[in-house]
Amino acid sequence: MKQKILIIRFSSIGDIVLTTPVIRALKKQLANAEIHYVTKQNFKSIVAPNPYLDKVHYLQENLTTLIEELRQENFDYIVDLHNNLRSRLIRFKLGVPGASFNKLNLRKWLLVNFKINKMPAVHIVDRYLATAKKLGIKNDGAGLDYFIPAQDEVFLSTLPATHQNGYVAIAIGAQHYTKRLPTERIIELCEKINKPILLLGGKEDTAAGDVIAQYFLNKESKGTKIYNACGKFNLNQSASLVRQAHIVYSHDTGLMHVAAAFKKKVVSIWGNTVPEFGMYPYKTEFTVLENNNILCRPCSKIGYAKCPQGHFKCMREIEFNNV
Repeated sequence: MKQKILIIRFSSIGDIVLTTPVIRALKKQLANAEIHYVTKQNFKSIVAPNPYLDKVHYLQENLTTLIEELRQENFDYIVDLHNNLRSRLIRFKLGVPGASFNKLNLRKWLLVNFKINKMPAVHIVDRYLATAKKLGIKNDGAGLDYFIPAQDEVFLSTLPATHQNGYVAIAIGAQHYTKRLPTERIIELCEKINKPILLLGGKEDTAAGDVIAQYFLNKESKGTKIYNACGKFNLNQSASLVRQAHIVYSHDTGLMHVAAAFKKKVVSIWGNTVPEFGMYPYKTEFTVLENNNILCRPCSKIGYAKCPQGHFKCMREIEFNNV
């Protein structure tokens, strides 16, 4: 008997990548399962190539239209991995059995506001999988998935000659300021690495990447060669560059989880957030860089546009001794 199952996760890049073990487990472990996924239109490039999904639905401007579209599918079960107002409304309107992800907001609040850590020592992926446990799926241990369409593969021969024989990738961006190293500290990190480095980020990171690249041009560095790829590639192309890197340095952001999907060695850099929230690199070798010598971390479960304390010591005083 066919089961038609809907997974809900609207955003963001990293969170959607972290749901891929649930998608794979449902498709491979349940006989005759038809797996649908609902997310925002601007994350289409992540989910559309996933071979374990039978159909993807996109939230655009009108939630009512989306609900009507979903109602026509006659789902048997809903796995709500977002658990916000919109996802709860979808579940209510469809009237379909299901389960919602437990965000552990009270425990996060205690950790952020009182530094009392009651978070389980469990990765968020395993908590996502537990949301669907009533369907009988198990963790297959295969880690995360990321599928790159053939047209988005980037060939090393198209990169500068300095990077065609290999490079270290640094994802310099992050959605929130307090998750990002200041530009001068990224320069310091690049000096420590002292190898060909490819900078990854969006168009909003291009200017910072230019500053970093220009610094090493002026210095005429023999070891550190910078290629500023920020804003030059789409997400899937950036993922291709991550896949081909020797090692990936990343803030607590989406490309860190993309790197984990390719089983890359990751150096994860943490500012105002902490790995204890359960979103560290999954099923891959990784090293954490963080400043544990201050009492104000974590100051948020997400991030801020500026340091609430004004000193930003979590990033400004983070040590690079183990780079």
